[in-house]
Amino acid sequence: MQEEIEHKTVNFAISTTKLTARTFLKGAQFLLRQYDKNASQGKQSMKRLIRQNRGVTNVEIEKTGIKGFAKYAKRYHIDYAVQKDISCTPPRYMVYFKAQDTDALSAAFKEYSASVLNKTKRPSVLAKLQELVQAVAAIPDKVRNKDQELGL
Repeated sequence: MQEEIEHKTVNFAISTTKLTARTFLKGAQFLLRQYDKNASQGKQSMKRLIRQNRGVTNVEIEKTGIKGFAKYAKRYHIDYAVQKDISCTPPRYMVYFKAQDTDALSAAFKEYSASVLNKTKRPSVLAKLQELVQAVAAIPDKVRNKDQELGL
């Protein structure tokens, strides 16, 4: 059980002549504001996404495309959460994102779909390699005579 729990520590310093409860409270509030700014970008939990109070919309995505989509979501600074819907077979994956990110999301999906289409158009490197191996195997070996090697 201990392995499952994550331990997080935070160090913050306050320079003051007299440390009061009010000064400590202001410092802690500043630290939490900074933490929320940095922690609320990219993939996150549904709870954190809903807590931003900006409205949430969703899009269905295939399981195979979740990792590929994450690259483009990070590029466009999209806050999103992935949730698995197991009510049907095969399970569906829903991507929830903030409503204000609709333009960024459409641009990210446009780039993502273009990259998926380009991958299907490109020939396989392994298939090309197999063709080259077969072509090299079909070339006859050179026959050398000892006279030619000795220079006679």
